[in-house]
Parts: sequence; C-alpha cells; structure tokens
Amino acid sequence: MPSPKGPPELRHLERVLVSPQAIKRRVAALGERLNADYARKDMMVVAIVNGALIFTADLLRVLRSPLRLDCLRASSYHTGTRAVGEPRIVDQMKLDVKGHHVLLVDDILDTGKTLAAVAGLIKDKGAASVRTCVLLDKKARRAVPFEADYVGFEIPNEFVVGYGLDFNERYRNLPCIGVLKPRYYREK
Repeated sequence: MPSPKGPPELRHLERVLVSPQAIKRRVAALGERLNADYARKDMMVVAIVNGALIFTADLLRVLRSPLRLDCLRASSYHTGTRAVGEPRIVDQMKLDVKGHHVLLVDDILDTGKTLAAVAGLIKDKGAASVRTCVLLDKKARRAVPFEADYVGFEIPNEFVVGYGLDFNERYRNLPCIGVLKPRYYREK
C-alpha cells in the first residue's frame, strides 16, 4: 500500500531536484509572465504529450487569456534514457494554427531537436507567432541551437523523472522532479 507521503516509487529517487512547492511557485510565476505577454490575445496552447501533460494542466489553471488547447505526441527517446536520432511526430494536432498565437509546451528541453522540429512545423502551418515554454532546460545536452522563451528550471545533465517525466512510462505521477537511481534505468 502506498505511503501517505506519496507513491512508493519515491524511494527510487537518488535525490529530489525540484520539490512540489518549488514547482507550484514556478508555475505560478510562469503563468503571470504569460498572462502579461498574452494580454488581450487569443492564444492556442499546444502541449507535447505525454510528458507535458501535468505541467500543461497546472499552467492552464493560472492563465487568464482566452485560449484553445491542442496536443500532439512526439518522441525522441523511444525507450531509453537518451534522445536518439530525429524526433518522430506520432500524433498530429487537430486544430488549425493558421493566424493564431501558439504557445508550445513541453516537459524538458534536452537536445532541442523535438522542440525545434515541432516549432518549425507549427510555423510552417501559418501560426501568427510561436513561443515555447518548458518546465526543465538541460542545456548541457543541446544538440541544435534552440532556446525556449519561458523556462521553469535549468537542471544538470542527469536523468530525471516525476511531474510528468518518465522512464518507460513510469514515475510520471511523482509530485516532485528527481534524479532516478541508475539501477532503475540501466539499459538491459
């Protein structure tokens, strides 16, 4: 039975990098910046799922601009701990972005390949503007010149899980962001 303090997988963490309280404060601060930047504009939020699901949900709760939400599914990790090859767009958006101010939301900016590809795709579809918002920025892993417009936290080059981030679809429900103990993700 899970502990009242959280999911049992918390003990799989080597250490916590970002506490639930710090996440809540930072999401609120990002929301305030976005509210100022998108004041009197209709915005379209496009979340890259599954990873950005929890972050996007919390961010939407603090946004005051009229908005529409769409999601797409992209992957560059496939089943490991490192981004490999080119990102794949697995599931496309349903809404038309032409003429809209798009905020692209993702959980982590790592190599930059996924966000660069998706931002380019949205621009090519005729969006009025495209800005990016990421919960985590891992600059040490950047493989392409890409920077997010809004960043929650800059983190070191370690494998992290929690608050939407996963390893093989596990750990997304952790309330914090932590470094996963290597024995739980070693490649077989």
